Amino acid sequence: MKKLKWMTAVVLSGAMALSLAACGGKGADNGGAPTTATGPSGETKGQDAPAAPAAGEEPAETGAMAAPGSENKDPIEIATKPMTEQYILAEMLKLLIEDSTDYTVNITPGIGGGTSNIHPAMVEGEFDLYPEYTSSGYVMVLGHEAVGVSDDEIWETLQAEYHEKFGMAWVGLYGFNNTFTVAVRSDVAKEHNLVTTSDLAAAAGDLTFGGNPDYIERADGFNLLCDTYGLEFKKVMDIDIGLKYQAMASGEIDVTNGYTTDAQLGTEDVVALEDDKHLQANYFCSTVVREDTLAEYPGLEDALMKMDGILTDKDMAALNYKLEAEGMDEKQIALDYLTEKGLIGNE
Repeated sequence: MKKLKWMTAVVLSGAMALSLAACGGKGADNGGAPTTATGPSGETKGQDAPAAPAAGEEPAETGAMAAPGSENKDPIEIATKPMTEQYILAEMLKLLIEDSTDYTVNITPGIGGGTSNIHPAMVEGEFDLYPEYTSSGYVMVLGHEAVGVSDDEIWETLQAEYHEKFGMAWVGLYGFNNTFTVAVRSDVAKEHNLVTTSDLAAAAGDLTFGGNPDYIERADGFNLLCDTYGLEFKKVMDIDIGLKYQAMASGEIDVTNGYTTDAQLGTEDVVALEDDKHLQANYFCSTVVREDTLAEYPGLEDALMKMDGILTDKDMAALNYKLEAEGMDEKQIALDYLTEKGLIGNE
């Protein structure tokens, strides 16, 4: 039984949320843009959160074998940050769990503050699992610095310290990495043969960079990018975060800052340049789950591991585009993708 209401858990977590430093390369966890995708720590990313299923709601018939005692178990509770891709990922997790087992699943979507509020609620037992990003957990929750630390070391530390401190595990890596990127209009990339961010140095003098003001002004944002890669643009413009890709499409700007799973990067109109000097910390997505939940729900870990390696950056961006630009339902997006991959509907 869940012992606390979620809002109580959030109130109890206030002191911890205030004490957690915002992720250095990604901005504050409760920041956000009105319309476009932003960072993985929990900023607004796309449209409003969908309604969560009612507690105790019966799942759709899947034909999966019932787990022992599953008819007497509480629903598995999934939380998400207020991000487009998290809405889709939660639906994927729900579908895989309910297709592989006889457990029911509830989703609480779009929790404001992201990691800062979800993690304390996980500690209190209000949620069983949620999609999280490696550097968000490493920096915001554990309080480490990610600069210069290898992905393998971050992963090993996450596994060890989440187990020791919180009784939680990181299960599988979905495959995509939602981190900062430099985005260029496709025609510009083709004209100047741009593949890596280093390639941009030779062409920057002919190009206009447009970025949201907080990125341009912060020391670890635009200035660090230019210093690292030797970039001197013809012109630099402040562009509202919700209008960057529109300004790029109109030709007002040629280059902008973005995230590797932005919906617009799921189209052929924009190209993400490779961070060949490894300036940005990586934010690989995984499932954080309570270990007592894994013990209580046999077969859950196997269901969660079906997410391992199934999504590239381009895949996630394309799915985000379906929700943000085409208005598709996140449940349908998740169902179509998992069916296409042969992960559900095979009983």
